[in-house]
Amino acid sequence: MSEIHCFTSASFSYLDRVRVLGQTLRKHQPNWKFWLCLPDREPPGFEFDLANEPIDGVVRIEELGIANTDSWVFTHDVVELCTAVKGPMLWKLLNDGASKVIYLDPDIAVFSDLSEIERLLDSHDVVLTPHQIEPDHSLQAITDNEIGSLKHGIYNLGFVAVANREEGRAFAQWWRDRLLHFCYDDIPNGLFVDQRWCDHAPVFFPSTHILRDPGYNVASWNQSRRPITIHEDGSIRANGSILRFFHFTKITWVGQLMLERYANGRPEIFELMKWYCTRLANNKVSGLPDGWWAFNHYSNGEPIKRAHRIALRHNEYLRDRFKNPFIASPELMSYLEPA
Repeated sequence: MSEIHCFTSASFSYLDRVRVLGQTLRKHQPNWKFWLCLPDREPPGFEFDLANEPIDGVVRIEELGIANTDSWVFTHDVVELCTAVKGPMLWKLLNDGASKVIYLDPDIAVFSDLSEIERLLDSHDVVLTPHQIEPDHSLQAITDNEIGSLKHGIYNLGFVAVANREEGRAFAQWWRDRLLHFCYDDIPNGLFVDQRWCDHAPVFFPSTHILRDPGYNVASWNQSRRPITIHEDGSIRANGSILRFFHFTKITWVGQLMLERYANGRPEIFELMKWYCTRLANNKVSGLPDGWWAFNHYSNGEPIKRAHRIALRHNEYLRDRFKNPFIASPELMSYLEPA
């Protein structure tokens, strides 16, 4: 298993995005093995056939070696869980013998060769990309982007690359352990799922490399300083550098608003958005109920309230008492919904 391994993490509701990532990754890095870490289960009647997907392998949450899996899963919402499994999945691939492991978010599309990442991992054990690589100027952009990074983390963990050497493994084990206990969307208490932790990485792990090329991890949060241009030869550039991959985060919601805010009248970014939305439509997931996530409901079909997840998260007694809190027992509900 010494070849280069790339993985993403997503529920079935994001399978259209995973397909676009897999297709574009295969086009530009056909030598990388592409995995899906799957924190979800199929709904009745839904068939997931790996032979028809641009994915080389799937690792389900039960295969990650997480203690008390049911109780642990219950304490997370879908975004928290899809990010929390990234640490255990990274650790698993390294332990299984991968020489280099790259993580990419499912809502990323690859536009050109990524072999520079391979070369960087020859001399560095961890590679991260910052949200911003140069200061903004307007107060609006500073508020949106620089203050946004202070809240959400300096580095965007939609990408991370790790070499299977001593310090890379030390980073992977540390990050895995932090995500097993503290991968929550809780900005007032200093947490934003997996990202804020990696503000520590360059200090804790000196071989960390900060990849400052503006063509990597281009997104709504850095479009003010990385304008997209499309050239006559068909090449796409970000602030003059070849576009390596674009992160289409929340493209139909706040991400689109930010892209429109910082497009400055340039049409290229909208061409890119149109292209991506067309690819998503072409890869639509059939037979999946709207908003599906296997861990959204109790066994009786009742939706799980976020307050219930948080209550169990902070109560070790309840986690020990109810090993599978998805079973809607009256006793558990009496704790979670006190009179």
